[in-house]
Parts: sequence; C-alpha cells; structure tokens
Amino acid sequence: MRFIVSTSTLLKHLQTVNGASSSSTVLPILENFLFEIKDGSLTISATDLQTSMTTSLPVESKEGGKVAVPAKILLDTLKTLPDQPISFNIDDNTFSIEISAGDGKYKLSGENGDDFPKIPTVENASSVNLPASVLTEAITKTIFAVSSDELRPAMTGVYCQLSEQHITFVATDAHKLVRYRRMDSKGDKSSSFILPKKALTLLKAALPSTEVNVSVDYNATSAFFKFENINLVCRLIDERYPDYEAVIPANNPNKLVIDRALFLNTLRRVVIFANKTTHQVRLKINGSELNISSEDLDFANEAHERLSCQYEGEDLEIGFNARFLIEMLSNLSGEEVTLELSTPNRAGLLIPQTNDENEDVLMLVMPVMLNNYN
Repeated sequence: MRFIVSTSTLLKHLQTVNGASSSSTVLPILENFLFEIKDGSLTISATDLQTSMTTSLPVESKEGGKVAVPAKILLDTLKTLPDQPISFNIDDNTFSIEISAGDGKYKLSGENGDDFPKIPTVENASSVNLPASVLTEAITKTIFAVSSDELRPAMTGVYCQLSEQHITFVATDAHKLVRYRRMDSKGDKSSSFILPKKALTLLKAALPSTEVNVSVDYNATSAFFKFENINLVCRLIDERYPDYEAVIPANNPNKLVIDRALFLNTLRRVVIFANKTTHQVRLKINGSELNISSEDLDFANEAHERLSCQYEGEDLEIGFNARFLIEMLSNLSGEEVTLELSTPNRAGLLIPQTNDENEDVLMLVMPVMLNNYN
C-alpha cells in the first residue's frame, strides 16, 4: 500500500483527531491512528473506546488497505518537517512503514489495521441539526462548570435537554450551575442525555468558525456529531442528572446591575488578598454602592474596593468564592450583568443584562458562610 500527501495537510488532520487517542497500557493499539485508504481518500481514526474521531482527506493512491500507525512518533516527525509532499510505503505483510520526505527516509513499525477497535456506527438514532456557532457557544458557556468528581458521574458531563420549543444545556459541580438555552434550535421530540466533558472539549476544538451545520444523532448509548469531513462519536454518561430546576431560586427580590468588566477586574485584584484555600470575598451592598473586600488572616493581607452600581432591594452582605464569580463573568458576554440575590445563605444568580433574543443564559453560584469581621 502506497500513498502521497502533503505534510501540512496530514498534520492538520492528525492534530484534529489526536485528542481522542489514548495512551492505554492495557490496549497498546489505542496509541495508534488507523489509516484506511479507499478510492483515493485517506480516513484517519483515533479512539480511547469511549470517544472516537475520524476525518478524511484526498491523497494520491492507486490501491486500498489499512494500517495502524504509532501516533506520537508520526506527529513528532511531521511537526519538524517543512510543507512538502510525503510518501508512505506500507508492507502489507509485516505492516512496516517507510516514510519518504525530501531527502529523508524514516522507518517505523505499524500494526494490523484489523486489530484496531471498530468505530461505532449510528443505529436507531434520533437526530437534530445545530449550527456550529450555537454548539461552540453552548460548550463554551457550560463546560467550565462541569464537575471533576468521579463519585458523581452524572455531573462530570453536560446535560442536554431537547424539547419542541428549545434546547437546553446544563452543567453543575454543586458550587456553581449554568443553564444555557437556545430558542432557535429545537428537537422533534422531548429527550435528554449527558455528554462527557472530553468529547465536548474535542468537539469545540474541531468545530469550524464558519457557519456550518452539525448533524447530531443520538441513541440510548451514544451521540454522533458530523460536520464537514469530521465524525465524532462518544459514549453517553449513563446516569440520572440531578433536578437542576429545583436548585434555581425563583424569588430574588434584591437585584444588582453592574458593569461586567469592572466587576470582573475588581474581583481579580481583590482575590489576590483572599485566603488561598477559600478564595472568599465579601460583597456588601448599601444603596447604590458595592463594597468588595477580602482578607487572609494568616498573612494579615486585606483588600477593599468600592464600586457604584444600580441596586434594588435591602442592604445585604454576602460571601462568595471569587474564583467561581470570575469564571462566570469571564464566560458571560455583554457590558452589564445582573446579580439577583435573596438572602446571604441562598444561591445568587448571574444573568446578562442584554441577551440575544435566541439565547437565555443563567448562572448560579452558591454563597460561602462569612465569619463576621467588619
């Protein structure tokens, strides 16, 4: 089996799917890319058994066949080569691979392509089409709030809820929660599933910035994403997602409207002086004035800043983990945000002041108990 391809094109496609491969000691074949040649097209696959990605590109080749190629050594080689035609010669019996590029020749051992795990195919699936920009925005707005606690597997992914009115994406780690809803995308019927974080990270990196439609097929066990020449398949998290609606407080009489960038930069400064374990900051709201303070008693560090804001409600003092607020404000867009509060021991809601009419974003953050210094 022999084929010729450009180094830069091949490298670009390999880097797209490389994140799906695994450095598994149990199954060494997972450290390879599967190369399949058919009718002048090269299909490259990578998998860790939970998430699989394939991409295809045209190559110069007169015959077909398949081989498993060691991922790391091939990537490291291509990264150092200039853009030029590169030819692969594969021995169909021993699977040894000879690469010729310019004046260089490189040999490495491949493996039998038939030993590579089969990539799952779509069966009994329902489908929905989403613009790439909607999917990118949904992943960006939610993925930072996903939990890394393996003891609560449902929360280690993003929950997708499809209805005939809209699509909702939810992520939470029990300290913060994001609900991102799109009115311009909907399913044919009501259904829900949990997408793992790794698959979403790979998907976000591979999604084009151009307006492309992504076809999403899903069944009881897997989700399949297809766009341009890329396919991504991931196994769904088979768990029951917590009732997130029950956590969102309905009645929040205290509403604070503030410049997002100003609030964000103030928190970034004030948290430097906070306790390094709790990252606790204190928000004290009096009239149209917001005082943000932090202290670290162990090092006698403290910081105070005063900001002007629009506020409706009773004077209030509440504590938050500043890192959570910073993450949320960084992932919100718009000039101003509303912070809705009820009491110092109930969750606060961060909502952008001006929402795109097709999107509804709500971020929730749990407060921390204040030890009352003044």
